[in-house]
Amino acid sequence: MQVTYLGHACISIRINNKTILIDPFITANPLAKHIDVAKLAADYILITHAHQDHILDVETIAKRTGAKIISNYEIVMHYIGKGFSGHPINHGGTCEFDAIKIKYVNAIHTSSFPDGTYGGQPGGFVISHNGKTIYVAGDTAVTYDMQLIPMHAKLDLAVLPIGDNFTMGVDDAIIAADFVQCAKILGCHYDTFPPIEIDKNAAVNKFKAVEKELHLIEIGSSVTI
Repeated sequence: MQVTYLGHACISIRINNKTILIDPFITANPLAKHIDVAKLAADYILITHAHQDHILDVETIAKRTGAKIISNYEIVMHYIGKGFSGHPINHGGTCEFDAIKIKYVNAIHTSSFPDGTYGGQPGGFVISHNGKTIYVAGDTAVTYDMQLIPMHAKLDLAVLPIGDNFTMGVDDAIIAADFVQCAKILGCHYDTFPPIEIDKNAAVNKFKAVEKELHLIEIGSSVTI
């Protein structure tokens, strides 16, 4: 699995010659201005919740690529109503496409479309293929429900928000890493806006002090598991 960070909470995962794109918010992110949305591959677009900073580029990318949109029932039916391909899922459920298993898990946050329309309950994804598993938490507070995840799968990477204010911050993300029993963390949802700017060196050192790796990679860069 190759995981590419595309800024804010957007990542691309290359698995089994397929590309999963999660929470595409690129064109309005000044930190990601070097990312060309018109060149991004996507066979599947996963959406954790309906806030604009997670769905902004969904329609543009899905229209060009024909990607299948996977999210909660309300979000998927919203896009199916616009003529896009979609597969609804809900908390605790698992779907499988191209030998890739996708489980929708709980997140504590809110969810509404930019026009105020209800966006269903927010969630995260546990994505598994060929013995490798990634947890993408989405926007969330730390929650005891995270302790259920390692009962189903051993994680190789957890993608956790660390910007605080709208989600958990660094200290709670360390607790979340303990809950999901994963020592390799890819940080997201930080620095995009002033309320979520962080001291990156301090964050990395906090994780290191508890023998965990926090990866804060450049936008457009990748890690492989």
